[in-house]
This record gives sequence, structure tokens and C-alpha cells, in this order.
Amino acid sequence: MFKKWVRRVSLSTTRGFVETSPTHDKPPESHVSGIDLAGTTTPKPSTAATVAEVDETGSSKVPSSRSSSYDNGIDYDALYEEEEEMDLSMEAHGSMITHLLSQVKIGMDLTKVVLPTFILERRSLLEMYADYFAHPDLFLKISELDDPRDRIVQVCRWYLSAYHAGRKSAVAKKPYNPILGEVFQCHWDIPGETQNEKEVRDGPVPWCRRDQLTFLAEQVSHHPPISAFYAEHYNKKITFTAHVWTKSKFLGLSIGVHNIGEGVVTLVDRSEEYIVTFPNGYGRSILTVPWIELGGSVEIKCPQTGYYANVEFLTKPFYGGKRNKVSAEIYSPNDKKPFVSIAGEWSGLMEAKWHDKNKTEVFVDVNRIPIFKKQVRPIVEQDEYESRRVWKEVTAGLKFNDIERATNAKFVVEQQQRDQAKVRKEYDLAWEHKHFKPVGDNWIYTKPLSQRMYLQEKEAKR
Repeated sequence: MFKKWVRRVSLSTTRGFVETSPTHDKPPESHVSGIDLAGTTTPKPSTAATVAEVDETGSSKVPSSRSSSYDNGIDYDALYEEEEEMDLSMEAHGSMITHLLSQVKIGMDLTKVVLPTFILERRSLLEMYADYFAHPDLFLKISELDDPRDRIVQVCRWYLSAYHAGRKSAVAKKPYNPILGEVFQCHWDIPGETQNEKEVRDGPVPWCRRDQLTFLAEQVSHHPPISAFYAEHYNKKITFTAHVWTKSKFLGLSIGVHNIGEGVVTLVDRSEEYIVTFPNGYGRSILTVPWIELGGSVEIKCPQTGYYANVEFLTKPFYGGKRNKVSAEIYSPNDKKPFVSIAGEWSGLMEAKWHDKNKTEVFVDVNRIPIFKKQVRPIVEQDEYESRRVWKEVTAGLKFNDIERATNAKFVVEQQQRDQAKVRKEYDLAWEHKHFKPVGDNWIYTKPLSQRMYLQEKEAKR
């Protein structure tokens, strides 16, 4: 009987997630070793947050009636599509912020510190990473260019235009911290693409077609917090895989987020890779109206061709200066002088100065190019660990400014994760990753397009 119970717990703690409704009377702010901002003790987890049971076949017993995307008069899908409100003032929550600041020190790691619910953005961090492809046409064009010099320039054009869509508001808000095993999936329809009805069943989003750009993200680690994501376009034979470890620190009047990791653009037909790193993020003016900026050096390089670029995201000086400044220089193989220099604002106009042509022109103006809307399947069709389904009650609370509801719903999600982690530790159970695997310091998608194409060609030759 004991072995049977351990098996049930093992399966549930490595896969199960029960969707629940918040039932707590008080709005706790809690974390496994975080800060209770309300100054109250953390309530005991309700029975709704217990570990999912598993039947004799090893399948999770989750509620058979999956909640609808439209429930209790709320269209949960619409909550994620509507624009965020722009107003947020920390001064209106002075006592809570003062209490928080009294318990943190400069340089302190904020990974385990729970921030107030009211500063949350209505989406998961995994969904925010999808905004790297808000201009999918710029990304796909990389694969269409024959000249390696043109390709490195286009990689830089796509990369420099990839940050503004995820930060549409001038006010800084924090996306949800993804829970371990959380997944986000979406795709983009590309205008002008010849429609191909054939689905890519072995791809990252198996219900999508060959002419669509698909995206998959998974939270592969909770401590430290590491996200991995992958995108591909089957027809264009181009992919992007990345992993990011977000390490945050308290800096006094601001918060710094160090994004550790790298991404790789792969042109499958050319066996060519472009390796990129990521800038750091900073939340400024956290006592008044917070705003975000990017800072730090980024490298973009192609080992196969030798072309490379150095990018510098410039933080605003304390006195004067503009926000969101960026500069970049692109080099030919073995050259010490760039053939083009780029300067401007990553949230607006960037200009390119071609040194070999003595010519200056618009490189990209992100405010004059369309943002392509990502397509996400309805919550009613989503699996239990998909982002919008996991966080839908938190999102509803934030949308309707019911902070108590949002806080309680957030507690239910996080308490269940703590319960599951406790059981895994007690019985020495390993977490099972769904779509990515660790390779050295990197996280790799388990079924990349290059691997699938190779296996298809190998099978065809038999």
C-alpha cells in the first residue's frame, strides 16, 4: 500500500496541476522564503491546493469538466487581449512599499522576494518572450537572403526591433513568475505566405501549418528561474532557440534584472547559426511611477561566416539624456572596423551609417512597422499547465482591480507548487521536463527542425 501511494504522489508531483478557485478570506502575499507584505502569517493551504491524485493507469485525475473560456460572465480569453492600463503609482501604496523596502538591502537577490500583486502585468513571463517575434516578417527575411553580409544585417534589424513590443507601456509592470513546468504556445499568420494546409504534427505547436511561425516556451527551472523557448517556420527552414536565467537584485531606488543565457538563430538549409545574448533590464523610480529601461553589451555572431556585431543598450544618465538609446556596429570577418554603425532608440527610430558607402539611412523605425498579433488557442482548449489557464483567475482579479481576488488566486497557484516541491524533495523525485533538455549550461529543444529534417532525409534514403 505504501509503494502504491508513493507512486501516486510521484506521478502527480511531476505532472499534475489542479485548477482551483481562490477561497482564502485574507489576501496573503507569500513565498517559500519570501516576504509577507501584509504583515500576517501565511494561511494554511486549502484542500483545493492539494496534490492531484493519480488513478491506477498512471493518469492524473483532474476535474473532468474543464472550465470554459467564458465563465461567470467573464471572457477569460479577452482579458489577455485587452490593453493594459497605463496608470500605476507607487505613492498610492506607500505603506506597503515602505514595509517592503525595510526588509531588503542593496545588492540583495530578489528571486525569493514576493512583490505586491498590484504591480503585476496581466501575463506570464513566458508569454512576454513571444514578443521577440512581434515582427515575424523581419525574422523570416533572414532566411531569404543569399549574401552572408545581408543576413547578419537582417539578424541585427530583427533583434533591435524585438524589444519594444514587450514594453508597450511607459510604466514598468512585472509579468507573472512562471511556475515549474508551465508552458506557453502560440503562432503567427504571415501575410503573403502561400497557405500550406499540411500541419506540422511533430513540431512545437502540432496543430499549426507549415506556413505559420510557431512558438513554444517552458519554465524548466524554478530555483534558479530559467525559461527556455523555441520558434520555427517549417517552410522557411529557420528556427530560434533560447534560454534565459533571470537574476534580479535590489539597487536602492531601482531593481536590476540580469538576463543570463543566449539564443541561437538557425538557418537549417545553410547549416548556419547566429548566436545572440540579451541585455539587462532595470526598473527605475520604484518609489513613484516605475519605468523600465535596458542596459548592457550584447554580442551577435555567426561562427560559420565570421560576421559579427556588438550592440550597446545605453541607460539614461542621471541628469539629462534620453531613454532607450541603443548603438550597434557590424563587422566583416577579421575586420577591426565596422562596415556599418547603427544608432537611435530601440523604442523608435534607428539609423544606419554605411562606412563603405558614406551614406546614412533609416535602419528601422519600430513605430512605422506593423506588430503582428500572436494567435493563442482558447483557454478552454488549453492543457492544465498552459500559462493563460494557470493564471486566468489572477488575470481576472487584476483586470477588475480586485487585488484581494488576484492575490488569493496567486497564492493557490504558488502554494500548490510549494506542496509539490516538498513531496519531490521528501521522496527524492526528479522533475520531468516536457519539451527541453539540459546540455551543459544550455537548454535545448528536444525536437528541433534540423534534427527532424535529418531523420526524414535518412528515412527517405532507406
